[in-house]
Amino acid sequence: MSKAAKRTRRVWTKDDLRALKRHSKEGTKVARVSKELKRSVGALRAKAHELGVGLGPMQR
Repeated sequence: MSKAAKRTRRVWTKDDLRALKRHSKEGTKVARVSKELKRSVGALRAKAHELGVGLGPMQR
């Protein structure tokens, strides 16, 4: 069996938050934002919800 990847919690920086808000306004796809910020889709959605911003082209 292979070892499971170790997960490390990364703190959200001001630059990360600015990028998330900018992508929210632009309606960028979540997968693209995930790759750019090197965070999971779930982490992005959770932070966007916490900030009260929509995420992705079909924002709620």
